[in-house]
Amino acid sequence: MGKKQPITAPDEQTSLIYDGECPVCIAYSDTVETGADQSGLQRIDARGDHPLIRRATEEGFDLDDGMVVVHGGKLYHGADALHLMATLAPKHGLHNRLNRLMFGSKTLSRLSYPLLRSGRNALLKLRGRAKIRNLDRNSA
Repeated sequence: MGKKQPITAPDEQTSLIYDGECPVCIAYSDTVETGADQSGLQRIDARGDHPLIRRATEEGFDLDDGMVVVHGGKLYHGADALHLMATLAPKHGLHNRLNRLMFGSKTLSRLSYPLLRSGRNALLKLRGRAKIRNLDRNSA
């Protein structure tokens, strides 16, 4: 048995738990930035097995309802995660500026996130992909 991974990300590292079967989620995770040093963002496919996925599940976060961001040891889910990523984005670059403009407001993040989630669910259905169902797996 190998070394156990820590269940929290180091305070200086931000982790993004996203759906690796969703093309929009993949594109977002590939382009989102948290600052000048990209080594500070850990990208985690929610369909895998990782200590932070287990932690999110244990804390009751439904990964089918939204992505999770771990920052400073705290978990953010859905619209709150999207808003946090926007506030962490650097001010340079068109994508970063658009991200900050669209989701830098908690209100806009909360209004738009259900639409984004619906689009994700429709894409998964069209592609014949199953939902993550992390909470179902945890109760089994």
